[in-house]
Amino acid sequence: MSTTDFQPPSARHRGFERPNWFVRAETWLDERGKGAWIAAMVLGFIAFWPIGLALLAYMIWSKQMFSRNCTARSARSSYRTATRSSGNSAFDAYKTETLRRLEDEQRSFEEFLERLREAKDKAEFDQFMTDRARKAPTETGSDDAAPARG
Repeated sequence: MSTTDFQPPSARHRGFERPNWFVRAETWLDERGKGAWIAAMVLGFIAFWPIGLALLAYMIWSKQMFSRNCTARSARSSYRTATRSSGNSAFDAYKTETLRRLEDEQRSFEEFLERLREAKDKAEFDQFMTDRARKAPTETGSDDAAPARG
């Protein structure tokens, strides 16, 4: 490697910085689920109560306690990582195009699923209306044939 090829570490690894300890800990807990967050909070209360209180406040503030799963936030952070520049313009253009194509395919697939659900709902409703129309004459006919009491 010649002296002209030398680049400082910050230039060589631009876009690939290691996240700080808090982000790494949050990701680690998210991967393990809600139970890990609760265990960390309990251990925080045992070790030093303000730590447990801070974890509880963070879980409530970030909607961690009440969300269905913890992976939604890690998916958002993965998207941020995916859209960050790598420093290579050709690769970034390829990555951008690929992400756009995948988003288009996902949107098309979701539209297809919506049309499929609507078709299924319409078929079920049409079947219900057909069954109802078939039962209606027999129900009115039985009321007319019944003798009146009185």
